Amino acid sequence: MILQSLKGYYDRVAADPGSGIPRPGWEYKEICFLIVVDDKGNFIDVEDTRELVEGRLVPKAFLVPQSAPRSGTKSYQTTFLLWDHGGYVLGITNSEDKAELALNQHKTWLDFLSKLPDELLKDAGVIAVREFYNNDGVARVMESHLADEIMKNAYRNFSFRLLDDLVPVPCRPNIKQYVDRSITDRLSGNEEHGVCMITGEYGPIARIHSKTYITRDSHTLVGVQKNRGFDSYGKEQGYNSPIIKSTEFSYTTALNTLLKKDSRQRLLIGDATTVFWSEKPTDFESDFPMFFQHPEKDDPAAHTEKIRALYDSINTGAYVEHDGDTMFYILGLSPNSARISVRFWHMGTISEFAIRIKEYFDDFKIIKPPSEPEFYSIWQVLVNIAVQNKSANIPPNLAGEFMRSILDGTPYPNTLFQAALRRIKSDAEYRVKPVRAALIKAYLSRYYRFYPNQKYKEVGIELDINQPSTGYQLGRLFAVLEKIQEEANPGINTTIRERYYGAACATPVTVFANLMRLKNHHLAKLENKGRVTNFEKLLGEIIEKVHDFPAHLDLHEQGRFAIGYYHQRQAFFVKKD
Repeated sequence: MILQSLKGYYDRVAADPGSGIPRPGWEYKEICFLIVVDDKGNFIDVEDTRELVEGRLVPKAFLVPQSAPRSGTKSYQTTFLLWDHGGYVLGITNSEDKAELALNQHKTWLDFLSKLPDELLKDAGVIAVREFYNNDGVARVMESHLADEIMKNAYRNFSFRLLDDLVPVPCRPNIKQYVDRSITDRLSGNEEHGVCMITGEYGPIARIHSKTYITRDSHTLVGVQKNRGFDSYGKEQGYNSPIIKSTEFSYTTALNTLLKKDSRQRLLIGDATTVFWSEKPTDFESDFPMFFQHPEKDDPAAHTEKIRALYDSINTGAYVEHDGDTMFYILGLSPNSARISVRFWHMGTISEFAIRIKEYFDDFKIIKPPSEPEFYSIWQVLVNIAVQNKSANIPPNLAGEFMRSILDGTPYPNTLFQAALRRIKSDAEYRVKPVRAALIKAYLSRYYRFYPNQKYKEVGIELDINQPSTGYQLGRLFAVLEKIQEEANPGINTTIRERYYGAACATPVTVFANLMRLKNHHLAKLENKGRVTNFEKLLGEIIEKVHDFPAHLDLHEQGRFAIGYYHQRQAFFVKKD
């Protein structure tokens, strides 16, 4: 269903002349350097197409003739039409152990140029490229002012441009006409014919599928190695699971379009790359990333407004009435050795996904300071349970598992809950941030929604003095003891939160007896006797619900301890009527 849905997306987008998606035989590729030559093939200059985008240099993408798959020990024998990386175009490498390989690649490139069809040899751009090598152009390039940058980026793509042209040689009109005329022959080829397992059409089968990059090392969604135990009935590689060439082009082009760096239908959360699309253009398709990604710095309000619109759509039926029955597809991918791993695959109607996303935001509702965002994105949740609050430290696979639970409407991952507890214990300065408290509340609420327990009372959005959980009440008690210490010692640098939270949460009996004795000294320091009376009443109300200090709290009770602590702390800052 994944490949079939991607094929459908390509057909949908390709039907729009203004979409810009490549037609058969073409693809968008980043060309880092353009070698500028005159019509005699004389070297003029090297043009660096890279531009600074968000602190990094990004090459410009051009619509060029489609690349051919490379695999095996003799992959160097395949090159592309008038563009390729520096090993082919210039015979260079930035790795000493690949010097011989670069020479073989360059030889392949020169042989390819010498055997171009007569139709192409009439083009001025092709003539100039061939003459470039006769004029010792490679040496001239390596003497240019960009020689150092060229060596650093030897495996980036290179091509040529005539001095009086605005586009690279492979984009010239004559080249376009040749590729378009020959595409039918390329799609027919001499390969084995068969029935496509995706569309049911009969045609030439693609033996090797084109690359769909997530990272440099993970670049194939579909691939079958030759003679590795996967062959059967004498069928090798792609012939074993037949997909015809036209379908292979459609699904790989669609996925590469979705995976582009500037794609609005791509999310990167942790190590999981998520792409999404609908069977027809919808508002939900453009709104979807707003529900999960971090708000943009230049327009943070847009994130909140889209989520509010989602709530309104559930109530008013906007998504349901207009696009509710439209199919929506979500594909989660992650890097793996050579091939791409499918982390999750979801398909359903827009109304189904809209309801599940709303449930996610409902689960994370909790009382919070005015400075906090109204809604938490997945990125905000994950980065606040990562070491040092850095996205690079988000635990592997967790983003994909979290996303899957949201889209399936299933309990949140237990690893997510445990990571939150560990981060609270390790973060002595902040402990229970609002986003961490919201995460723990969301996990417990959804867990007991799926695994009901009559003894369990759901933790609410704000303080619940009648919550029967011992952990919750002990968390409240710890917050009150901390507040007493702070008021008794204004400006204190280290409170019981930094020193005792971990032990109080896990093994209450080891610390609470000592903390209860210390609070008597702290209360004695308070000059406002009315304040002392209020604290003693509050302590009595909490202790009345705690029969004893347990030797150990299980993980769920530790979660309720964190929420009780957080709720009570927030209650201290809420004005009473």
